[in-house]
Formats: sequence, C-alpha cells, structure tokens
Amino acid sequence: MAKQMHPCDRVGLDFIDSAANRFSNSVELNITPEQLFEVLADASSWPKWAKVITNVEWTTPEPRGVGTMRTVTMMGGLLGAEEFLAWEEHTMLAFRFNEASEKRIKAFAERYDVVPTADGCRLTWTLALEVTGVARFTLAPSKPLLDLGFKKFLKNLRAYTDQQFAHA
Repeated sequence: MAKQMHPCDRVGLDFIDSAANRFSNSVELNITPEQLFEVLADASSWPKWAKVITNVEWTTPEPRGVGTMRTVTMMGGLLGAEEFLAWEEHTMLAFRFNEASEKRIKAFAERYDVVPTADGCRLTWTLALEVTGVARFTLAPSKPLLDLGFKKFLKNLRAYTDQQFAHA
C-alpha cells in the first residue's frame, strides 16, 4: 500500500539561507569535485554514508539537472519526494521536498556546496527545515543532537569516499 503524501512548501534556494532551522557542516574530502558528484549521483551510495536513508530512487531520466526528481526513503518509513533546484556540476546542488509522508514537515531543503582544495575538495552541507504541530516545540531542544547526527553523516561520507577512491 502506497504511503499518503502531504504537500510541502515549494521553497526556493533562498530558504536554505533564511530558514529558522538550519544546519550547516563541512568536511574535507580526499577526492576531486568530479568524484564527489559521482558519489552524490549514485543512488546506491546514499544509504552507505547517510545511514538514516534506506533507499534513493531517481524518478526522472538522466541527464540530472534542475527539475530532476527522486524519492528518498528513510528509517521509520519517512518518504520524501524531492526536486532539484540547482545542479551546477562539480560545484553545487540543492533540492527540496515537494511532498513528504510526514505531514509535520512544512518545508525542507538541502544544499551541497563543493570547493576544490589542494588535496581534494571541501563539501559544505546545509539543511533547512520548517515543521508544524507539536514538532515546532520538540525541534529546538533536538537541534544539538540532530547536528551531531549530521556531522556523523559527513564523517561517514569521508570514510566511504576514502575507501571507494583509495585505488584511484
């Protein structure tokens, strides 16, 4: 049986910088921006480093770009129907939830900024969200724990890319 989906606000890129609930973390990676984009475009890689994600399915054909759609399934059965708002190859990508199976998610968006470094690249991941209902009151005290989890995802990404590209 298909999950009931609930519409989310169709926010733009500006929401990622202006949302009241934002998380932004960076990681130094020993891979090129091109290699990082290979990882980000690979649906099967996401569950390996962002452990809350159990499945990613691209729902529009290649090439990937602005308007590309995918569905992400997370632990607990949360489903997000995502639309890419930006896709600047090897530099930046961003997406928002158009719909979510959890009706308390009012708006959700993420941006991945990639900057070349002497040893590879730096990824800065920014996540922004707005919630409704009782979640408005439980989100604030949860922020430090959520931020630790997001930092762990980036450590996992570093370990994953170190392993995947060790022989490159």
